[in-house]
Amino acid sequence: MDQTESQSGHKWEGKVSTRVAKASADQIWPLFVDFFNLHKWFPGLSDCYGIHGKNGEPGCVRYCAGFSISSEGTSDPGENRPIKWSKERLVGVDPHGRSLNYEMVDSNNGFTSYASTVRVIPGDEGGCTIEWSFTVDPVEGWVLEDLVRKYEVGLQGMGRKMEDSISVM
Repeated sequence: MDQTESQSGHKWEGKVSTRVAKASADQIWPLFVDFFNLHKWFPGLSDCYGIHGKNGEPGCVRYCAGFSISSEGTSDPGENRPIKWSKERLVGVDPHGRSLNYEMVDSNNGFTSYASTVRVIPGDEGGCTIEWSFTVDPVEGWVLEDLVRKYEVGLQGMGRKMEDSISVM
């Protein structure tokens, strides 16, 4: 887990990673390029589907809903919480480096800017590491450490689900 706040205080940055021991980078990478189907892998994400463009091609946009990404101190534990959603545009894909960049273009979760990079890094002795980094404007009432922790927990769950799906094949 790595987190920083820029010197000017205008951006929050975070980076998390998880190790996947039973699946190679070549097996995990296509699951990320399937940009419109993040809900298959990310814990708590109930919906994800394409609303513009061709899946996996730069410029395509997905709609994601159902995840809880608010800070621990601001989260309403009741069932009456509004569904959090975002629209995210795939900005770039590097199949050789196994990385993709995307940005949030609209949401109801308080983000005014958001950019993220996901990388799948081959392991020395098989397996791989998934690395997810982000830059976001601070959100009033949120704590950067809580946001980074949510990403860490989410990525660990995602890595397990991906690994389990591949080891079943």
